[in-house]
Amino acid sequence: QVQLVESGGGLVQPGGSLRLSCEVTGNFVAINNMAWYRQAPGNRRELVARITHSGSETYGSSVKGRFTIYRDNAKNTVTLQMPILKPEDTAVYYCNADVKRNGEVWMNYWGQGTQVTVSS
Repeated sequence: QVQLVESGGGLVQPGGSLRLSCEVTGNFVAINNMAWYRQAPGNRRELVARITHSGSETYGSSVKGRFTIYRDNAKNTVTLQMPILKPEDTAVYYCNADVKRNGEVWMNYWGQGTQVTVSS
């Protein structure tokens, strides 16, 4: 069983910051890409940021230059640093990872989602 356990969401004022963390737990042998997506009410889910195993980063256009994604391969974690938050960043944020279990093919997993609300 593989699970993605997220933490760090909450309510913050515009201009404030939050840090989201996600840990991959369970029985597996490797993790490839790790990413954060978000979905606001009435909108489709969109990529926020993605990071490869070697550390190559990709950002969505709405957060590029503001947010930073990084990972700790020894701890199987991925973190999204979100400074200078705006009301339009309000959404449910989901952790995502490509994980390989022993003897199986690569599979894509999602976390349960964590709410980020930016409001005064």
